[in-house]
Amino acid sequence: MTLDPLTAAAPAVQLHVAAVVVAIAFTPVQWLARRGGRVHRVSGRIWIATMVVVALSSMFIHQLRLWGPFSPIHLLSAGTLVGLAYALGQARRGNIRAHRRAMTIIVAGALVGAGVFTLAPGRILHAVLSGP
Repeated sequence: MTLDPLTAAAPAVQLHVAAVVVAIAFTPVQWLARRGGRVHRVSGRIWIATMVVVALSSMFIHQLRLWGPFSPIHLLSAGTLVGLAYALGQARRGNIRAHRRAMTIIVAGALVGAGVFTLAPGRILHAVLSGP
């Protein structure tokens, strides 16, 4: 393992990875905290803020270019922003079932699904984990 590919990457990539690490760290906190409790609400705000940073920073990453400077990841990022707003709105309305469903979809798609994609050969995190 080497951090050289990440330290050589563009600042948007570095910010994106840092925010992802924070979001991943807070995900189990959300799952284990009492729903609706102080820890769940505070860590949820942190998680949502970091996921907004994840999604927005990805808009400045253009390594894959399928449609001009954009790729399917940019669609996922836009969907993540919409999903976060929806999930937060549902929690505020007291529709916890819809909130939980939306957050599960966001975790599965934006963290797990996209995370697996970033480990593909030729991607920066693949180079970080596979070493020189």
